[in-house]
Amino acid sequence: MSMRTLRSHAGRLALLAVVVLLAAAVYAVVVPARAGAGSDDGDWAGTWYGAPVGAEPGGGAARTVRNVVHTSLGGSRARVTVSNLFGNVPLDLRHTTLATVADPARTMRTLTFRGLARVSVPAGEEVVSDPLAFEVPASDDLYVSVYAAGPVTWHPGAQETSFVAPGGVDRAADPGMFAQVTGAWRYVTALDVQGPGAAAGSVVVIGDSITEGIGSTPGTDRRWTDVLAERLRGPHAALAPDDGSAPRAVLNAGIGGNGLLTRLAGPTGLERFQRDALGRAGVHTVIVELGINDMLGGERDSAALLAGMRELVRVGHARGVRVLGTTLSPCGGLRTCTGAVQRVRGAVNSAIRGGGVYDEVVDIDRVLRDPYAPMALWDPYDCGDRLHPSDAGYSAMGKGVDLGAL
Repeated sequence: MSMRTLRSHAGRLALLAVVVLLAAAVYAVVVPARAGAGSDDGDWAGTWYGAPVGAEPGGGAARTVRNVVHTSLGGSRARVTVSNLFGNVPLDLRHTTLATVADPARTMRTLTFRGLARVSVPAGEEVVSDPLAFEVPASDDLYVSVYAAGPVTWHPGAQETSFVAPGGVDRAADPGMFAQVTGAWRYVTALDVQGPGAAAGSVVVIGDSITEGIGSTPGTDRRWTDVLAERLRGPHAALAPDDGSAPRAVLNAGIGGNGLLTRLAGPTGLERFQRDALGRAGVHTVIVELGINDMLGGERDSAALLAGMRELVRVGHARGVRVLGTTLSPCGGLRTCTGAVQRVRGAVNSAIRGGGVYDEVVDIDRVLRDPYAPMALWDPYDCGDRLHPSDAGYSAMGKGVDLGAL
């Protein structure tokens, strides 16, 4: 390696360190002191998460949004996080309710924030509701309905069917159906629970569109994180340690198009790791599925990618959290998956498998690749675009996680 190359590489790593330090400052979220959420909450654990991506274009008019969220852990008390992270003016949060999809008329409850049903959420901040006595099912759909006016922080690629009631009428407590459907989550970013199972904590999966579930059947909860959550609840949970050390909830922090180092969609993985992974209530273990978008977007420095991954592990360990990581999935046949991309992908995967990067490895490359053409997705596991898995592929990914490693 030439001296010029060494200087260039050293410069990249120095820049990486600066990015991580800046990210901690720029993307820190201010949480109300009396109702904060985070990994040090003790007896609270996340049961669902929807990573905030950006500001919805044109948001602002008063309307009621009914978000459908799928739980992964049950509890006897609940709290909800409403975000104005990407707003540039305050959000007028007028009415927020929680109900089960199965019986909204009987279960509908109004949430309060420091005792108030209506609050103003400052730009760039979030609010966490007061604890609410509510029987949260371990694996079911809930309605989190929000009547608000102002900027909309959203997650557009939810792979879930939610609802919107346009107009300035408050329908947050209306158990009836809304006519307009949407594939996005708005305002709401987290649902936490308190109860006997919460002590075991949660595993957070931070990733890109493969974690978000692009290519799976929308509205059916067939992401690989859903499969993993089902295994932790079901008969296969016996394969995990029985000493209470294994998490029992799975939080999906995937963002379509997200990069580890490269800002492609939303903040980079390095920038959002503190908020979207370590900031989750009851976080026990983090799984990182990031890097393929960087390569497809032009990143050719495998050392920089591996340094970024190791930085996430270092930050996680400083918080007492285990950090697992996936290998990078096959992409052969995709136009942007060139020979140069495949060479970098191979180098990164070899390093990950060799140890010294993550605490444990989830080898999704080996799970998904075609046994006869290992640079590409196996046809039964391909949704059709040569990059994202099908329902069968996501099922294989979720079943490929060693529960004991959690």
